[in-house]
Amino acid sequence: MTAVDDRRAAPAEAPRHRPNRVLALLRNSWRQLTAMRTALVLLFLLAIAAIPGSVLPQRNISPEKVNEYFVDHPDLAPRLDRIGGFAVFSSVWFSAIYLLLFISLIGCITPRLRDHVRALRAKPPVAPRRLDRLPQHAVLAAPEGGAAAIAEVLRRRRWRVVVRGDEVSAEKGYLKESGNLLFHSSLVVVLIGVALGSWYGWSGNRLLVAGADNAFCNTRQQYAEAKLGPRVDTAHLPAFCLTLDRFDARFLESGQPEYFNATVTVEERGRATRTADFSVNSPLRLDGASVYLLGHGYAPVIRYTDRFGRSQTSATPFLTTGDMGLTGEGLAAFPDANVDPATGKRESDLQMAFTGIYLPTAPDSPPFVRSQYPTERNPALNLVAYRGNLGLDAGIPGSVYELDQRQVRMGKVKQVGEKVLRKGESWKLDDGTTVEFLGTERYVTLSVRHDPGSTLLLVSCGVLLLGLMGALFGRRRRVFFRVLPAGIAPPGAETPTSGSSLVEAGGLPRTDHPGFADEFAQLVAAVRGDERPDERAGAERSDPAGTREGTE
Repeated sequence: MTAVDDRRAAPAEAPRHRPNRVLALLRNSWRQLTAMRTALVLLFLLAIAAIPGSVLPQRNISPEKVNEYFVDHPDLAPRLDRIGGFAVFSSVWFSAIYLLLFISLIGCITPRLRDHVRALRAKPPVAPRRLDRLPQHAVLAAPEGGAAAIAEVLRRRRWRVVVRGDEVSAEKGYLKESGNLLFHSSLVVVLIGVALGSWYGWSGNRLLVAGADNAFCNTRQQYAEAKLGPRVDTAHLPAFCLTLDRFDARFLESGQPEYFNATVTVEERGRATRTADFSVNSPLRLDGASVYLLGHGYAPVIRYTDRFGRSQTSATPFLTTGDMGLTGEGLAAFPDANVDPATGKRESDLQMAFTGIYLPTAPDSPPFVRSQYPTERNPALNLVAYRGNLGLDAGIPGSVYELDQRQVRMGKVKQVGEKVLRKGESWKLDDGTTVEFLGTERYVTLSVRHDPGSTLLLVSCGVLLLGLMGALFGRRRRVFFRVLPAGIAPPGAETPTSGSSLVEAGGLPRTDHPGFADEFAQLVAAVRGDERPDERAGAERSDPAGTREGTE
């Protein structure tokens, strides 16, 4: 047979398997997504994506402000609306970042958790052959009992110990990785809690004036501001009503608050009517909601008698200006005033409104613009009367706490007088109508909230802090002891003349641990027997820079 025939008879090489590019791309994409740096980048992007939600008005919080934004920015608003600028936290791009961060954290934690469980179940490794090459090294006389005595010393100091003949291996500091995993796992739970609160939570603010005529029931329409999650059905809000019976407040002579307490009558479906008290740091807990006390103030009671002799009384909340004296500013409007009882009509320019400043403790002399104390020691109401077409019948939305100054500038509304009234005083206007200051009622500002993820957030944040402390203060390290036979010395050491056996020790910190040299010296001293009784007792009680998860 020729050489050519030999080549033909040789078996052909098996064709090389070409890798699947799609699978390789998916595998590499998954590795990039589950990298810790990717999770940090996504967390940063999530914080940036939340900025538009705090800058732009959101539909689920304040649809009125969204409509105003469209009026003020007719060109920009539709573009922002197309990309979800007015519903940021329910937009596709925000949800995508949130979901990717969630997947990235889980994909990063799962393999590390598996490896950590294996490390906890595994025994400390076998001692290396050359202990003198480790960062810490020592040679000492062998104690009585040999390897068993060395192992007992290490166990008292809460090291995980395994004895292999004349060698002792010990490891400590699993708390670092345990804390690290606990921290990241708690961060995942925090994301779950935030998602639950965002989807199924709701909140609303309401100003409630004292009196049975001002009862508040938990419906979307009765809130001044409300924020509902996308999974919340307004028809299934918890049914309850609140009536403010009394509000008590005490202040120091400096004007600083000392005590707040609101007494309300609570009516819940399927339960008997009850009276409840709550304060700033002690909210009212209801079935499916919590009521928080945010603020308080005064609502002057004003009675206006029109030109036909008909009287209307209004208890109008005057919002506090933020000073320590509880100075309040507000608007009292009377849309049904000056209606002819015979014809049922009213001239459009006869609508009445009063803007004013209420001072619980007014100064003895002008100017009456600032209260001197938050309680009613010398109450006064500084009123400014306006008459004209206020637009109250036009159906145009506006603030109930201030007058639309555009109507004044356009000449539709005119100022007709100004006067300071004390309790019980009246003021007769130029058209013969009168306004009386009857007194005040207290009001409170309430925040009604329901967050199904709050308990989960509280627990996970506490666990997160514990894991963070473990990750910061835990230090992984290993020590090895080898009992040498009599007459044999380790490399670099002289053979003992007495013929007694020696112990070679080595230490290796797995992470940066500046205090490991001192700890290793203390271990060597303890094995040698140089440790004082008080140091030995302290070592048994303490667990410096780590915790023993078990003993092998």
